[in-house]
Amino acid sequence: MYVKDNMTANPYCINENTPISQALDIMSKNNFHRLPVVDEDNKIIGLITEGIISENTPSKATSLSIYELNYLLSKTTVKDIMLKDVMTVGPDAFLEEAATIMRKNNIGCLVVTDNERHVIGIITHNDIFSAFINLLGYNEDATRYVIKMEEDKPGTFKKVVDYIADMNVNISNIAVYHTSRGIEVVLVTNGENSDKCKEHLEKEGYIITDMLSAGSKH
Repeated sequence: MYVKDNMTANPYCINENTPISQALDIMSKNNFHRLPVVDEDNKIIGLITEGIISENTPSKATSLSIYELNYLLSKTTVKDIMLKDVMTVGPDAFLEEAATIMRKNNIGCLVVTDNERHVIGIITHNDIFSAFINLLGYNEDATRYVIKMEEDKPGTFKKVVDYIADMNVNISNIAVYHTSRGIEVVLVTNGENSDKCKEHLEKEGYIITDMLSAGSKH
């Protein structure tokens, strides 16, 4: 899975001379939590977020009135407080790479740029979550099986696939987990007999530890 297939393309950007009050207004009206800051060539030079603004705004405990606070925000531009060392990623990077960068640096988003640092997208932790859910086929009209495998060697999984194919059932998603419980294979299946694979596989000696049909999802 690539970043370009999961990012928000052509995100709303602002320039460094944008007043903080205007940046807040843009975020509020569009339900944004962050805005890339670009130069006249649309190249990334900074990032402004709700958190950065909050950290640089006088607290309610100060003696500033609402009028004074609004005046301050209207006169202060984003270049005075924006994050300048912005983490970026290319559109052709794997989603796993983007997730690793975010986790390693404890950040919630990455600006997506081309080779010349032009902003072409933005990807957030929510985009990663959505991609993970789609990868596992949770929202599909399908049946999910968790199968405990006794061993991991060539040909072991082929038998499972053959048994399911014999029932004229399609496998749309596959995931393999090595856990403290052993090897678990998650299969997402669909087809007329999709919800009947459990009985068939158990007859062949496989242990089904969990089953989730489309109708049982909340």
